[in-house]
Amino acid sequence: MLRFMPVGDSMTIGSAGEHTWRYRMWQHLRETFGGPFQIVGPRETLYDKALDAPASYEYADPDFPRAHLAGWGEGWLHMAPLIGEAVRAHRADVLLVSLGLIDLGFYTNAEQTAENVRAFIAAAREANPRIRMVLLPVIPNVRAEADPPFAEQVALFNVLLAKTVADLDEPRSPILLASPPASYDIHMDTYDGTHPNASGEHRIAEAFAGAMWEAWGIGHPYAAGTG
Repeated sequence: MLRFMPVGDSMTIGSAGEHTWRYRMWQHLRETFGGPFQIVGPRETLYDKALDAPASYEYADPDFPRAHLAGWGEGWLHMAPLIGEAVRAHRADVLLVSLGLIDLGFYTNAEQTAENVRAFIAAAREANPRIRMVLLPVIPNVRAEADPPFAEQVALFNVLLAKTVADLDEPRSPILLASPPASYDIHMDTYDGTHPNASGEHRIAEAFAGAMWEAWGIGHPYAAGTG
């Protein structure tokens, strides 16, 4: 049995009333994996904007394994100290990681963020030397359109992320760099220029699914949807 742990920021935790890309990935794996699997992690909630806290269980469809390690406003900086215990406690085999936008926007520059990626990978491997990881590049958001220095940091970080994956990938604990979601349009696939709507959720799930299918033969190509 493979245990998948979604790790991410606000785009991964989602907010009240949403399905989340985690739900889309679960649907995809349920239909294509061909064997037993689990979605694992220490958290289950959505973010409640009214309460300004991760306190909601109001998923658009709550009937799925909602476990994750994701947080609104949390990035590589925050997850690196948490990932070891989460992997150990929940016996994760595969990490599906979407982080970085919040780091670059508020906490660390591209080089510092890349160092936190390395710390995250080291901690995950210490907890499980055979852990597999799929890392999603940062998707430029609406701020990148209006803030050229921020856009440059996003682009630089994505280059450094690719280098980090190339440097640290190893057969015992492989790391995949997922391709950015195909044809992702922040004006069509988000509801605010950053956070995914239904089509955006499908595109993010498709990016993870495609990487695992092409590299590891897990699942099948993603059957994209809009609802």
